[in-house]
Amino acid sequence: MGMHQYLNSLSDLEMISRAPGYFKFEKHTVAAHSFKVAQAAQMLGDIEEHAGNEVNWRDLYEKSLNHDYTERFIGDIKTPVKYATNELRTMLADVEDSLTENFVNNEIPAEFQAAYRRRLSEGKDDTLEGRILSVADKIDLMYESYGEIQKGNPEPVYLEIYRESLRTMLEFKQMASVQYFLHEILPELIADNADNNNQLDSITKHILDQIQD
Repeated sequence: MGMHQYLNSLSDLEMISRAPGYFKFEKHTVAAHSFKVAQAAQMLGDIEEHAGNEVNWRDLYEKSLNHDYTERFIGDIKTPVKYATNELRTMLADVEDSLTENFVNNEIPAEFQAAYRRRLSEGKDDTLEGRILSVADKIDLMYESYGEIQKGNPEPVYLEIYRESLRTMLEFKQMASVQYFLHEILPELIADNADNNNQLDSITKHILDQIQD
């Protein structure tokens, strides 16, 4: 037993498509998503640190890089399906946990198993790093949908993904990094979209109005 299977499995993430079942102009994979989430988390961490908050960078990088590795076992299930009922979400989480534990026990050398159990466990928790991961994940999801909308994708699901991503970010609006995103980055996105999708502009402005209330 060695690390070969783990390293070999990383290529599997390049074969798993995001938003399965929907037409898309640009293919997004779990591997690419993981990298982009790590980059977004790094930016958010910088903002939090600049605001005077202490960031555990090791935890943040581990959480963001590994947060979707377990999709190697069950694939990227559509969000509406995954969260259809609490029972289904719990069942899927149990399957993920079981397959992950089996992978760690059988493919990871004993001296590294504790580290990989930590890295492959659920990273979205109440710590600052867990909350940053939650926001970074939604930022990438939002930009994936934004790109499809900008290209004229007729699938209505992308407008809904964009809307729900912003709504979820509002749940973390007390964070300095989220305030920065909403007040500094989001207006740039609106300006960049000025001559394209009016519905997207309306959704974004509605979210900003909620922030100001």
